[in-house]
Amino acid sequence: MNTRIVAFGGGHGLAAMLSALRDISSEITAVVTVADNGGSSGQLRSEFGVMPPGDLRMALSALCSDDEWGSSWAQALQHRFESEGPLNGHALGNLLLTALWNLNNDPVVGLDKVGELLRIVGRVLPMAAIPIEIEATLKPLSSGQPGRVIRGQVEVAEAAGEVVSVRLIPDSPPVLSEVLEAIENAEWITIGPGSWYSSVLPHLLVPQIRTALSNSSAKIVVFLNLDARTVKDEASALSPEVQIEFLKTHAPEVKIDYLVADNSIKTTGLEAIAQKYQAQLILSDLAHHPGSDQHDRFKVLSTLKKLIG
Repeated sequence: MNTRIVAFGGGHGLAAMLSALRDISSEITAVVTVADNGGSSGQLRSEFGVMPPGDLRMALSALCSDDEWGSSWAQALQHRFESEGPLNGHALGNLLLTALWNLNNDPVVGLDKVGELLRIVGRVLPMAAIPIEIEATLKPLSSGQPGRVIRGQVEVAEAAGEVVSVRLIPDSPPVLSEVLEAIENAEWITIGPGSWYSSVLPHLLVPQIRTALSNSSAKIVVFLNLDARTVKDEASALSPEVQIEFLKTHAPEVKIDYLVADNSIKTTGLEAIAQKYQAQLILSDLAHHPGSDQHDRFKVLSTLKKLIG
């Protein structure tokens, strides 16, 4: 099946989604956040001025061909060096992408070259044409006091407190024409799962992407994280209903056609929020096992097949 699908996200959440989507269509475009400022990605971004490669590397690996060639190269791409020297913690794929970006001075060329090497199903593109920063305001601890402002994807993800608002720096980063074209031509668009403020929401904060989504005729599917009480990231204090309200507050013009959640999540509030935004709620068994915060590839695949296929 050659259904045209665009998947938004970053990190492990997007990787799980792509691993399922590649068994449904060969016309997949992964649009990946470029705000990471920690670990290997943060070091390479700071030293060479490149996009943080980590989430892009994971998306490429998730879309690799399902034969020995693709799987072996994907494993190599994910390999992290362990040493007492400066290469400690760096993934081979991060170094490879950084080298190709330096050689070609074009992020798309570098990503496409690695995609060719892995024989990936589809294409991987960055959310913006430049690296971005995420900034968030936390709810003040006492009335009358200003909220604390934190900056950086890692800092936002590990923030202790309730996030009131999120913004990008710059607030209107340039978007690649390839991304806008993929959105325009898409038949289905998936958003999430993943760290809500640092991997999912940033896409909807880019004005050009938000406009393209609002004008799109594609069906938009939002995948909620598994039971919020088990998610160890910045959304851990938020109910799924609050996460959707937060999304709609920041991107009110973006429609949600389907809202997909694990059937372990209490449905009363979800049913209300789905009805409020005229979205169809789909409940399914999506977790690896009861209590897990990781989506199971084959369960996600089964749900997507029923929805798309």
